[in-house]
Amino acid sequence: MRLFGLHAVEAALRNPARRVLRVLLTENAERRLVEALGTIELPIERVTPRDLDKLLGADTVHQGAALDVEPLPEPDWHDLAEAAGGRPLIVLDQVTDPHNVGAILRSSAVFGASGLVMTRRHSPPLNGVLAKSASGALELVPVALVANLARALDELKSAGFTVVGLDSEGEQSIETLDWSRPTALVMGSEGKGLRELTRKTCDSLAHITTDDTLASLNVSNAAAIALHTALLARKK
Repeated sequence: MRLFGLHAVEAALRNPARRVLRVLLTENAERRLVEALGTIELPIERVTPRDLDKLLGADTVHQGAALDVEPLPEPDWHDLAEAAGGRPLIVLDQVTDPHNVGAILRSSAVFGASGLVMTRRHSPPLNGVLAKSASGALELVPVALVANLARALDELKSAGFTVVGLDSEGEQSIETLDWSRPTALVMGSEGKGLRELTRKTCDSLAHITTDDTLASLNVSNAAAIALHTALLARKK
């Protein structure tokens, strides 16, 4: 697949688990990446911005940098759960917008989520658009895919996790949750929210305290607030 954008390309070049097949850089992008990374050992194909426009599409914000890469090795969600170390695990219930998933990955890296679990179907591919939105976090936060979300949530509960669904009608607020316990925070799709079976599978539902009756937050904004809340609770 193809990654683009300076942050995504830099993070991929830093990641020893990412197999890079082709490096395409403008002169300016190469200079900026060398400043950040030092010498780039891989062969570099010098291109112009117009070359990348033709390759990626004229509307793509590539910043003069692109990579052809192999997909990252896919982790098992059991490994993510075992490595949580007190950090929450984010679970997405058919969130389909790659920009939202990318932003959630970025918040996960900044605020310390242990990983991201998504459904294998009805989730965006881990491609260049998502990687650009994640601003490098796709290389930092492991993403596991599951075929059956309800079954995975049941197995998380069996492994000792508290499964909390984020829902505007939840009885608890996220500030009152016991974030010291292993927690899987489940977030629903744009517009529809959590599916009924997912809601029933959760141990509890929690909401974000707001000052207004405005419609619910964008899922990526909600994830950032919840993860920051969990981080503050862990720091106490």
